[in-house]
Amino acid sequence: MKRTISVLAVGIGAALSLPAEKTFTKDVAPILQKNCQGCHRPGQAAPFSLLTYEQARPWAKAMKSAVLQRKMPPWFADPHYGKFANDASLAQSDIDTVAAWVDAGAPLGDPKHMPAPRQFVEGWTIPKPDIIFQLPKPFPVPANGIMEYKYVIIPTGFTEDKWVEHVQAAPTDYSVVHHIVAYVRAPGSYYFKDMPKNEFFEAPPSKKDGPKPPKDDVPNDWLTGYAPGQPPDMFKPGQAKLIPAGSDIVLEVHYMPEGKATTDQSRLGLVLAKQPPTERTMTLSAGNSSFKIPPGDPNFRVDASYTVPEDVTLLGMHPHMHMRGKSAQYRITFADGRKETLMNVQNYNWHWQLWYDLAEPMKLPKGTKLECTEHFDNSPNNPENPDPSKTVIWGQQSFDEMMVCMVNVAFDAKITTKQMLKPDRPKPAKPTE
Repeated sequence: MKRTISVLAVGIGAALSLPAEKTFTKDVAPILQKNCQGCHRPGQAAPFSLLTYEQARPWAKAMKSAVLQRKMPPWFADPHYGKFANDASLAQSDIDTVAAWVDAGAPLGDPKHMPAPRQFVEGWTIPKPDIIFQLPKPFPVPANGIMEYKYVIIPTGFTEDKWVEHVQAAPTDYSVVHHIVAYVRAPGSYYFKDMPKNEFFEAPPSKKDGPKPPKDDVPNDWLTGYAPGQPPDMFKPGQAKLIPAGSDIVLEVHYMPEGKATTDQSRLGLVLAKQPPTERTMTLSAGNSSFKIPPGDPNFRVDASYTVPEDVTLLGMHPHMHMRGKSAQYRITFADGRKETLMNVQNYNWHWQLWYDLAEPMKLPKGTKLECTEHFDNSPNNPENPDPSKTVIWGQQSFDEMMVCMVNVAFDAKITTKQMLKPDRPKPAKPTE
């Protein structure tokens, strides 16, 4: 009898120690809300929604596979270099939870355990915009073909300077928009000087004759961009981007037909700062457009650098390449010779154009050199490579290549655009007598 009781006790104890079954309402929904629903909801770039159990259940096995392989959420930074505020990689405990839920048959669980729905501003990732600019009419995108970049100049009508704390470029049809870039064209700029406003056009060829822009014409300020995976620009209170009074917004849109004719009327949303900031933010870049990637080269290296002309605070980094992009590394060399690797993206994925925002923004004194190295795989082993027999050069289409390393920086709001984008060159020393 005692033996029977002891066996029963062991059995009951073992049953009590078994982990509770993972359910959607109690365990999985909170993970999806925190990590997935920003993209996986109606009107966003992801191909299906994960807001409800009914939407998520058919994708259960695919979700398990994606998290176990760490394909989702996308994140490509080597954990050995840098800490990032927007690190999207799942904790191992969350991966285990999703896998256990799928293995248990993906049960719903008790509806009482379902967390309150996450609230979104419809059509936006940023808070509700104060100002919205939009393409003047829907643009017809054909079912097939290669399309050149389309541009539209949109007057802001601003009679005073505007400081922008959050800004987002958003397609109305994500399936056909490869990217959007919004530039600030300040009054007097020669950028697309003779092109019409509020009309679609393609960039005209460069003029060899005629008047030349003044030497001090400042390059145009990048306001924000969109590409799959690229988040909007969102800055903390006291930091903002500047749109000077009288400026125009130049929207650059690259459409890539996906087999079905459609239309898009992309928008730009601005959340204005409540008061003038103490720090201005700006997107700068180091780039190299002179490369030639040989046919079949599996690991072609291209370098670029940028020396900061004023004291800045580095906020985040954004490498950009196309189909042959393989890896990217950011480094800094301080004026005293010290070097530091800031970020290493070992497996670049051009389908997800991520920003990497530093967990602790870094002070970069004037004269600090930002260095960037990107590698390209032009070999037959690259499944994305459209033609490994081709010598690849800089170009706007995705089957061409780009080498760009962007950064977001903050600096004293009194510093001008010209000081940051086109600083005065040091004058050569006069020969001594």
